[in-house]
Amino acid sequence: MAKSVNTQEIAGQERGSIDGRIVTAHGVIDGSITIENGVITELRGTPVSPNAGFHKELPTIVPGFIDLHNHGGNGGAFPTGSLEQARTAAQYHRRNGTTVMLASMVSAPPENLAEQVKRLVPLCEEGLLFGFHLEGPFINACRCGAQNPDFIFPGNPNDLEQIIQAGHGWIKSITLAPETENLTDILDLCARHNLIASFGHTDADFDTTISAIELANHKNVTVTATHLFNAMPPLHHRSPGAVGALLAAARAGNAYLELIADNVHLSDDTVDLVLSERAFFITDAMEAAGMPDGEYILGVLGVTVAGGVARLSDGGAIAGGTSTLASQFAHHVRRGMTLIDASLHTSTVAADVLGISGHAIDASNPTNFVVFDSTGQLQQVYVGNQVI
Repeated sequence: MAKSVNTQEIAGQERGSIDGRIVTAHGVIDGSITIENGVITELRGTPVSPNAGFHKELPTIVPGFIDLHNHGGNGGAFPTGSLEQARTAAQYHRRNGTTVMLASMVSAPPENLAEQVKRLVPLCEEGLLFGFHLEGPFINACRCGAQNPDFIFPGNPNDLEQIIQAGHGWIKSITLAPETENLTDILDLCARHNLIASFGHTDADFDTTISAIELANHKNVTVTATHLFNAMPPLHHRSPGAVGALLAAARAGNAYLELIADNVHLSDDTVDLVLSERAFFITDAMEAAGMPDGEYILGVLGVTVAGGVARLSDGGAIAGGTSTLASQFAHHVRRGMTLIDASLHTSTVAADVLGISGHAIDASNPTNFVVFDSTGQLQQVYVGNQVI
């Protein structure tokens, strides 16, 4: 967690510099970043091995993290919270290094979803959120995970249009099951409004999932997998199912893969097994992220957190995450992942999914990076003219 929780101007200076090990757009250097008026004006340094990890003495500086699946934190919940509660959640993740984030909803009646996204639009207009991710309601109730099956509905393009209009252009992604009704019409809406189609919470077989991916590709809709492996049938060597289809599509360059790389939702070995240049980490964080063990809510369902693991109070299913992308980044670098690869999976790939340019650490790009100390503890977050 960042040691400072207060946002301030960069010491009132128009120009400054930071020394350390830097993951730039062109490789890793030991050197310095010069900043002027919220823009990187110069990078200088000596290239180091692409296998480099945290510097043993100097700070390590990496691109700001991008989280495309996040339900809240620090006691604030995006699906059900007030504007100020959601602001608390967004600020918590911002000061922990996530500089671009989608606020994730959970399955609910369409009118409730429309009302909630409209309530939180000001956070998008302020730049604290990048937009919204709808996790449902057009998913499969038999793979509902930590969602209320009473609020899961067949695909309805009119309902989706209602939510999109309420979001004033800030709806960026929707999780849906490949087997949901009216998939063609829903994907047409995704294409028209530039929404990501994230397939998940599904019981679909391999062929059904591949067909849905191909249909989305044909409509030029970006495809991701919603938390691969979770809330879908296990991969079987004679029945690869949705997991196999999404892995195959990613290998072919036709889909991207969300991974909750917290060693709870997925073991580290599973993460290693499926990593590729099409995979990116997410937190799936809920309001208990950054909070002590205890009782919480996800949507309308009770959640018990014990040992940092969130599970439904009724039934025990894993119910969202409590990690940050900073903690996932540091964990995987400590276990041997290179800084370049860890940045790829916590920033670069997600930027590609969102179509964001200028996010990397490079001359002329806006200031947007995270500073770790030599032990892998997050120290500061630089966003524009602010240091957090």
